[in-house]
Amino acid sequence: MKKLERLQKILAQAGIASRRKCEELILTGQVEVNGVQVTTLGAKADPNEDVITVNGKPIETEAKLYIMLNKPKGVITSASDPQGRKVVSDFLAGIKQRVYPIGRLDYDTEGLLLLTNDGEFANLLTHPKHHVPKTYLATVEKVPHGEKLDQLRKGVELEDGMTAPAEVEYQDIELDNKEATIRITIYEGRNRQVRRMFDAIGHPVLRLKRVKFGELGLQNLKRGGWRPLTPKEVAELRAEAAKAEGKENPIASNRNGKKPEWKPKPKPKGLNTASTEAREDRKPDRAKTSSSSSRSSNSRSRKSYAEAAIEKAIGSYEKNASAGEGRKRSAPQQQAASQPKSARERAAAQREAAKARQSAFSTRKPQQSDSGRSGGRSQDSRGQAPRSGQRPGPSSNGRPTRTRKG
Repeated sequence: MKKLERLQKILAQAGIASRRKCEELILTGQVEVNGVQVTTLGAKADPNEDVITVNGKPIETEAKLYIMLNKPKGVITSASDPQGRKVVSDFLAGIKQRVYPIGRLDYDTEGLLLLTNDGEFANLLTHPKHHVPKTYLATVEKVPHGEKLDQLRKGVELEDGMTAPAEVEYQDIELDNKEATIRITIYEGRNRQVRRMFDAIGHPVLRLKRVKFGELGLQNLKRGGWRPLTPKEVAELRAEAAKAEGKENPIASNRNGKKPEWKPKPKPKGLNTASTEAREDRKPDRAKTSSSSSRSSNSRSRKSYAEAAIEKAIGSYEKNASAGEGRKRSAPQQQAASQPKSARERAAAQREAAKARQSAFSTRKPQQSDSGRSGGRSQDSRGQAPRSGQRPGPSSNGRPTRTRKG
């Protein structure tokens, strides 16, 4: 029996593009099923039996990959740009999979950007019904008063409708520069929404940086750097979307309040300079190498590091999925395996151990002394008479005793 699924869902799961982009591919006639062109969004197919092609190439299932990038300012959130401007894919050297952004950050906005080849995951985080929170640091002109921030908390009227209530608080105020940095969390994904919200209250945005996506923080990831997400982070993002949709949270969380952002520890005071210089002396002298060779070696090391990081991340995703299947063992079996022995069994084991000790003690044969030599002499604990002038063996209290002469 065929397992039919919507065609755009199959394409998104295969990593072709996001579900919305896959719908555009279908409507423009770029998708075929068993050699027949499909242009309707309601079409269904079986990915295991039907031959599905996009622009004449059959789709292939790729290993799922989830990336976090600290997008710099002046970069296009796109896989390519016809004008030749820098795009986010330029920072993903060493990644062989075709990944695409989850949502967008405009040209002048920097910060946390997620990329993946899992279309279902991308749709889960960007669909309007899921309302995954996104937190920004907005540096605005002048200092908005509390009543202006209250407007953002209640929602402001934009050209495309009223915004949902936002969480707003002061982050930093610089009276000399007549600027203020506001921390704002929104639950929507409209185009340039944060900038338009501050324009509506009369405080245009000067700089904008996204620092959190759900509970996932940017932490200490350097500008232009990237790293793969851990299986736990992926599961938490899925749980965040499911929780916002009203479903039961599949992950039991024992966290109280919001998780603070990680900050690097300060350098310890009174650092021993001698030990530091000794460590620096042991380092190889890099000044002897030429600049061209160092650049080539650095590029090779970055590429090899990226490949190793991606391979490790994909392995952890697969291991996490297999571990989830292994946890299907029933709770009664786990309780029976972890339940301690009964009192009767413990008593029987103690009796057996006592018998073993008694039998081992009975097999010992004390040494017998000659009757002629032992007469009138005290014997030590081993049954032997001490010689004249010698101290006997240890007494019952563990201390040696001395014999009195005369």
